Amino acid sequence: MNDHQARHTKSRPACETKRATFTIAEVDEAGAFEGYASLFGAEDLGHDLVQRGAFQASLAKRGPGDVRMLFQHDPADPIGSWEEIREDERGLYVRGHLTLDVARARDVHALMKAGALDGLSIGFHTVKAVRDAETGLRHLIEIDLWEISVVTFPMQPGARVSAVKSAHLPTERQLERWLSRDAGFSRHDARALIAGGYKAVRARRDAGFSDRDLSQLARTLRVASTHFIH
Repeated sequence: MNDHQARHTKSRPACETKRATFTIAEVDEAGAFEGYASLFGAEDLGHDLVQRGAFQASLAKRGPGDVRMLFQHDPADPIGSWEEIREDERGLYVRGHLTLDVARARDVHALMKAGALDGLSIGFHTVKAVRDAETGLRHLIEIDLWEISVVTFPMQPGARVSAVKSAHLPTERQLERWLSRDAGFSRHDARALIAGGYKAVRARRDAGFSDRDLSQLARTLRVASTHFIH
């Protein structure tokens, strides 16, 4: 190793990992799943605690497509891709899918369905951290997230994946909330659509519901299908 390589190696930040368990609430053939890869304010088995906001800067510069989905943190073993990674009040929420054309991903999927594989782990560089002298806890304040892996052994038992699925039907409450909040329907129209279906809304043409409105409704329902069926 020459002097330049030595200096570069010394300056490179260390890559760390934090693991979290999950349970499979639902499994089918698509390989899609969602849940939490990290929980805020929860001490893990390595005596670290991730602070809320720790991922914000990293997620702002690196979208879900640039955070790799790996198996056991092996960069030579990608198994799928992340579609959504975001912070909420609870922790780091993730949604992605296994690429089932890949043999390893099929193996992982089978193990998930069997309940034999139940861990998620983040791979990251620590940007800013503070250690509490009294408790010994390290508070991770800023994290540069590189990858999230499906792993065997858990580090943070409270974080959980809620489902592994290909498609799911929303509850009436979920659909009503989506139609009124994201699709622009009034709550009254959303409830009418849920209760009576497309025909019930079409019957409202006499009350000023135009063909253009119906075309927009059809487009909205197509968007809803992609939103609830992964």
